[in-house]
Amino acid sequence: MTTFNAPDGTRLAYHLLGSGEPLLVLPGGPMRASAYLGDLGGLSAHRQLVLLDLRGTGASAEPADPATYRCDRQVEDVEALRAHLGLEQVDLLAHSAGGDLALLYAARYPERVRSLTLVTARGRAVGVPFTDEERAEARALRAGEPWYSAACTAFEAVASDTATDADWEAITPFYYGRWDAAASAHAAADEEQTNYDAGDLYPAEGAFDPPATLAAIAGLKARVLLLAGELDGGPRPQVAARMAELFPSAELVVQPGAGHFPWLDDPEFFTRTVAAFLASA
Repeated sequence: MTTFNAPDGTRLAYHLLGSGEPLLVLPGGPMRASAYLGDLGGLSAHRQLVLLDLRGTGASAEPADPATYRCDRQVEDVEALRAHLGLEQVDLLAHSAGGDLALLYAARYPERVRSLTLVTARGRAVGVPFTDEERAEARALRAGEPWYSAACTAFEAVASDTATDADWEAITPFYYGRWDAAASAHAAADEEQTNYDAGDLYPAEGAFDPPATLAAIAGLKARVLLLAGELDGGPRPQVAARMAELFPSAELVVQPGAGHFPWLDDPEFFTRTVAAFLASA
């Protein structure tokens, strides 16, 4: 673990895995410590992963001002890390809600982004939502799973705001393409790794200005990869496809059988796809 100072003085941490050319990695959650990413299914064999713990998560300090948890206000943390690493340009990979932060960074500092990899990423920053109907579509794909019936009942409780802790636990398999011991252990770590109060502030009012972000990325020279999970409900592959249309140069890959954490479902496919994209970017 290594640390550096954000512009407001908050001490932030990052973790280095592997060797070679750096790949700056932004976690999702929102506001989950980067530990859940592991080595991204073995991607560290191809690049040195620079895994940032966002402020108030993992080994990074909590800021004096909680308002700085808002997504757009963390863009300068990413820029400070780039400068700390001494990189003129960065290859940037972001997962899930981290996609919004990566998009805002690319909009504010387009000249600093050499490539952008968005893994099952959110698109609120560019005004691309995903709907309840799309979530339902994804749930229906899992009808043959042994846990499906109980999970659907639990999801109804979640939707009606009557969910218990057991209900939240019961719907967890929907996030994974393969619900096994490894997925269960990964899910169990979520609570201790996530700063939920910060996560509530991450998309706070004013965080996103889609028209401005769209205008800024319209001329982005960086190549972009959007990797979606075939079984993921948030967002669905069609959401990634809509996002891909917003960039001058973007590639869409849908990983078969994958959920929201594709590097766990099929590490070989994930690593091969991302490594090949980075090699050609």
